[in-house]
Amino acid sequence: MSNFVRRVLRPGCAIQKKQMAISNSLMLFISLFQTVSLAINTIGPFQCITDGTTMISKGGMFELGFFSPGNSKNRYVGIWYRNIPVRTVVWVANRCNPINGSSGLLTINGTGNLVLLNHSKSVVWSTSSSKQPKKPIVQLLDSGNLVLRDEEVENIETNYLWQSFDHPSDTLLPGMKFGWDSRTGLNRQLLAWRNWDDPCPEDLSFVLNVDPHNYPEAYLWKGKTPYYRFGPWNGVGVSGAPDIRPNPLFDFHLVYNGNEQYYRFYLKNNSGISRIVLNQTKSICQHLKWMEGDESWSVYASAPKDSCDFYGRCGANGNCVVIETSICQCLEGFKPKSQAKWDLREWSEGCVRKNPLNCKDGDNDKEILSAEDDFVKLDDIKMPDIRNTWVNESMNLEECRVKCLNDCSCVAYSNWDIQGEGKGCRIWLRDLMDIRQMSESGQKLYVRIRALELEKIRRNNKATHRNRAKVEDSDLPVFSLATISTATDKFSLKNKLGEGGFGPVYKGMLPDGQEIAVKRLSLSSHQGINELENEVILINKLQHRNLVKLLGCCIHKEEKLLIYEYMPNKSLDSFLFDPTQSKLLEWPKRFQIICGIARG
Repeated sequence: MSNFVRRVLRPGCAIQKKQMAISNSLMLFISLFQTVSLAINTIGPFQCITDGTTMISKGGMFELGFFSPGNSKNRYVGIWYRNIPVRTVVWVANRCNPINGSSGLLTINGTGNLVLLNHSKSVVWSTSSSKQPKKPIVQLLDSGNLVLRDEEVENIETNYLWQSFDHPSDTLLPGMKFGWDSRTGLNRQLLAWRNWDDPCPEDLSFVLNVDPHNYPEAYLWKGKTPYYRFGPWNGVGVSGAPDIRPNPLFDFHLVYNGNEQYYRFYLKNNSGISRIVLNQTKSICQHLKWMEGDESWSVYASAPKDSCDFYGRCGANGNCVVIETSICQCLEGFKPKSQAKWDLREWSEGCVRKNPLNCKDGDNDKEILSAEDDFVKLDDIKMPDIRNTWVNESMNLEECRVKCLNDCSCVAYSNWDIQGEGKGCRIWLRDLMDIRQMSESGQKLYVRIRALELEKIRRNNKATHRNRAKVEDSDLPVFSLATISTATDKFSLKNKLGEGGFGPVYKGMLPDGQEIAVKRLSLSSHQGINELENEVILINKLQHRNLVKLLGCCIHKEEKLLIYEYMPNKSLDSFLFDPTQSKLLEWPKRFQIICGIARG
């Protein structure tokens, strides 16, 4: 018998060993019949897939078979894209139970379940359908879904006895459900490969957290520790992931009812190829799109993407602002729990209130509230962790405010849905965790503080606006903090030129290529907005060839920046006090410098 025939026909498939006495010609006919069956998209009873043969979806999009990942010699059963040059596996059956050698066999057993057998015919992996079909078949769909169903029953999703989409590996494909089925307890989550050679999960997982009183919220976990939080659904997208909003690539849907809670995405262009995958090596979740011209995967979105994305980076009641040097700031009305640790950039303990709320329990378990509490509005915020919140879908924002004021446990509130003018109410009942400033798609959060704190904030804001107006009236250009942050690579240490009594100085480059020096006034320098205003107006009037030219300024909340032209020869002290450089300054040159300083 030819090697080809032996490769297709194995014991337990179409023909048992005792039947192999038939002629070679008949065997060849049966072998060819078996090959044709496998070349489409289904297998039935007494048919099998052996190592070296594959099953292909009807439209040729996906292929199922045995493979060895990376440099491993272990064999696994998986599904991959058929027409992509670099094999991209999207699902693995026996993730933690590899087969040694090429003796593996995938077939349907006597109970109608799909089973994977090793060389000793021991079960390595199997499906778990409790209902035995009359005529079981296994089919690979063009969606990438491998389904077990009864051929005598209508071919619709609700009649599947088992499907791979209910048991994802590390990849979410278009049309897959990501989340829970409350009726069966099924949790569809992603688990990253251990490494490129081993598909068995390690510690990185992508899970939908479901609260019976809230919309579900997606998390990345490392072991039992939350690693990244996507933010709650707000009617348009999720507040912490601006890429999951209306876009030209895909539609994103949330289903939330008594039976199921899940997210799912669909491509708007069915000819495209896109997937969401966990990457254990980089500890990130990526949304990838296949680029036909480059024959490579392009990153459409990824998370976490910066230092503020890591869960709870600034602790309770802290706000992470990625464009700041000290990225963590306490919310208005709060202060660091430990100032000493905060100064050392140890932010995990977070912030506490400067003044306690004026809320006490009254008679008959009713809460008595004075007018001494109020709310400060924070714009463009990633909503805090919602695991300790209360939701009402019909309240308006003012009713939500009153509800919060009349609950001593309430620390903040917001709209539950931001569509249109906003609707619904969500209130937070404990410390606010995992907040960050968003450059786009952020929401409004109303944080409860003492009214006296709010009055101080309002006075400071008015003073800041007045002084900013005076600075702008001086005809000196005013730069945005985002522009200066980009120019200095987020005030990186490699761009730091030095530090004086009023703060550090950084080298930067504007979008037009002009080099600049940025003087960042330290918060501890006690140089306030009035002093900055005076310095800006004075230096702007004293432009002189012997003085470094002031190009502009930036005032953003507590940030006060002066932007000067960059002097490539550095400052005079680098020549006067450097043993080598000082030898370059003869006395005639020194005298010339002294005269220049005097003229200045």
